[in-house]
Amino acid sequence: MPLRQQEVLQLAVRHYVDTMEPVGSQTLVRRFGLGASPATVRSAMGALEQRGLLTQPHPSAGRIPSQQGYRTYVNQLLPAPGAAALQLERELTGLSLQWAALDDLLLHLSRRLADLTGLLSLITRPQRKQSQLQALRLVASGERLLVFLVEGGATATSLNLRLPAQAEAELAPLERWVSTQLQEGPIDWATLPSQLNSSGAALRQALASHGQSRQLEGEGALTMGLAGLLAQPEFSQTLSLRPLVELVEDAPHQLLPQPGIWIGAEHPHRALHQCAVVQADYRSGDGGIGQVALVGPMRMAYATALAAVSSVAQVLERLLG
Repeated sequence: MPLRQQEVLQLAVRHYVDTMEPVGSQTLVRRFGLGASPATVRSAMGALEQRGLLTQPHPSAGRIPSQQGYRTYVNQLLPAPGAAALQLERELTGLSLQWAALDDLLLHLSRRLADLTGLLSLITRPQRKQSQLQALRLVASGERLLVFLVEGGATATSLNLRLPAQAEAELAPLERWVSTQLQEGPIDWATLPSQLNSSGAALRQALASHGQSRQLEGEGALTMGLAGLLAQPEFSQTLSLRPLVELVEDAPHQLLPQPGIWIGAEHPHRALHQCAVVQADYRSGDGGIGQVALVGPMRMAYATALAAVSSVAQVLERLLG
């Protein structure tokens, strides 16, 4: 792309982010003191429109960035972060782990992100990949059955469940059968011998419940800034935000497919097709992975959002490493 077109696209994005108003060539020249005539800038804007990077919302209006225009801006023309993002980075550099609970820390950082950007901030708790069962031991204790599990990374946990009536005699053969299954791969419950049905059904249900609870440990997210998002002109109609709000409440991890910047329909979930998501991952010392993200309109100060999200992810890695 010619340098003049790069400059015009960058300034058109900046103007629209600041004002949410379509911009014409004279406004760009006057506001930013471009060393070019309005005719030259108008020609560059026409070329950008042909490329699909600018669009004209109305025949007599100026031009605004398209989704493709924002993508080109983010990939090629992103400026250095502003003073607010740098101030946040300095503030976080001196942060120490003074919170009694992880959620207190995440809530503080989520609030700072929302206050800085006016966007919806979202931080998920670090979540470890589900461990693979390697071995188990079954021990009867009165009317209870103690199940000792050895999972990936030599992690040991135990379950305590009611022992089915007259099932104690099944425990030794059931333990041998499960051990054989684990040597070959995941347990294939369809091949459970019929004589082990009583104890096997109880064990299968307990392992399933244990797996679900482990999966849910890291789910959920701490969010702040919904009021700021509602104040954005793009979301003046509350109903337009309903799918996004429901997604944040019910399945926040679906907002966060992988680190990076998602613009409009690039996001795999339809609820985000009018939004932009800026996301970074962080790792805790025990191998868990969490996400830090900002959600807002496509008309977003991407440089500030990216710098802020990256700073928070880095400080979480430092404090939780």
